[in-house]
Amino acid sequence: MIGVGLVFDRAGRVLIDQRLEEGLLGGMWEFPGGKQEPGEAIADTITRELREELAIEVAVEEELIRLDHAYGHKRLLFIVHLCSHLAGEPQALASQQVRWVAPAELDSYPFPAANARIIAALRQRLGLRG
Repeated sequence: MIGVGLVFDRAGRVLIDQRLEEGLLGGMWEFPGGKQEPGEAIADTITRELREELAIEVAVEEELIRLDHAYGHKRLLFIVHLCSHLAGEPQALASQQVRWVAPAELDSYPFPAANARIIAALRQRLGLRG
């Protein structure tokens, strides 16, 4: 399972990061997160991954969506939670760059296909059209 955090700042912007060029889906934007460790609660996965990859602390809040997605022959379950940014300036420790963006501006960034359903769920939750 993959824990994903939709991290919001006090201004209502969401944090996105750009994948490294090498590897699968290189250069595309994504919401931060990563693989769940054995025996780890998904909220703890999100907290750990955001600390390791972005050097930030977050409060993991309600679950927004779960989605199954196939990458070639591999199936992944994404569990997406809304999060509040608590501390730390986001750093691109495992990505090219990070950026705070207004949810209405997410269409300006190329995301992998799996993220379309996350963005749609976020828009619905925030009452945005799209």
